[in-house]
Amino acid sequence: MPLLLLLVPVFVLALLCLWIVLLPLSLWQRYRIGRMRLRLRPWLVRLNSWLLLVSVAVFVAVAALSGLWLPGSLTYAAGGLATGGLLSLAGMALTRFEWRPDGMHYTPNAWIALGLTALIAARIAMGFVHLFQYWQASDNAGWRQALDHHSLLAVGGVVLGYYLGYAWGLRRRLGRMNDDGLVRARRR
Repeated sequence: MPLLLLLVPVFVLALLCLWIVLLPLSLWQRYRIGRMRLRLRPWLVRLNSWLLLVSVAVFVAVAALSGLWLPGSLTYAAGGLATGGLLSLAGMALTRFEWRPDGMHYTPNAWIALGLTALIAARIAMGFVHLFQYWQASDNAGWRQALDHHSLLAVGGVVLGYYLGYAWGLRRRLGRMNDDGLVRARRR
């Protein structure tokens, strides 16, 4: 039993260290994939748009529920979703679409991908700074302020709103394409 009590904290510490080491790599991958040319697969765009809609619904429900403890959290989440939705309109306007023999391809704007990645990285860094500041606080007031996660909900809303708007924009752009990427003939 004492060995188990020693292994659990060591395992948690090892997971934390692994997360810290892999965090820059995951942010780089987010940026790299966010700016590369991708093949437009209609079935995947349709699936992604509906799954993102479910994710946003769960996000809004959790933000509304957290409003019991953090007043105004639904407002910040909705503001983030609206900002992300507006950003997705700009993202769709700046996306390059091209037809190739193997189907339609698109290249998202690299600056928007960089901006979203920088926003996520800044929020993570801000979380570490606040954690350190509240850890240094001698009274309990710092810990109550540490629970104020409105900016986390706002950033999450921006990211979810952007990807939801972008997925539905791609879906709209697909129009009448079939699952092979070919345009269907209109019926008369």
